[in-house]
Amino acid sequence: MTHKRSFAALIVFLIPLLTPVHAQTVSSAHADILVKSDSSWNGKPYTAYPQGRPQLTLLKMTIPAHTALPWHVHPMPNAGYVLSGQLTIEDRATGKKQTFQAGQAFTESVNDVHRGVSGDQPTVLLITYSGTPGLPTSEPLKGEKPEY
Repeated sequence: MTHKRSFAALIVFLIPLLTPVHAQTVSSAHADILVKSDSSWNGKPYTAYPQGRPQLTLLKMTIPAHTALPWHVHPMPNAGYVLSGQLTIEDRATGKKQTFQAGQAFTESVNDVHRGVSGDQPTVLLITYSGTPGLPTSEPLKGEKPEY
């Protein structure tokens, strides 16, 4: 009888060790704010979202090395993140430029003519747009090709 009890106790002890390991439950995750702004990279404040039902769009854009995108505008607030490479944003009216490296986030201007220029490596971006159904995320300047 003692052997049976010892064997039963051993099984009770070993069962937790033999069961599959489950993910540890945590009370919360860690989050880093990459960008939070009420104005675009060039300092121009955002004034409003487009009217209508919201539609969010997330793009992954790849720009070849040494490429200047066509001049264009965005009719809605948007923000980007440089996954790899670098991006220089140029404002056509002021000539102001700002360069963002891999790991940096940025906010783009609304209805200001600008373009992005890649560096020595291809540039990969994640860009999120806060628009409405039917509203294009990018509009080329007259005579320019579409951005994508």
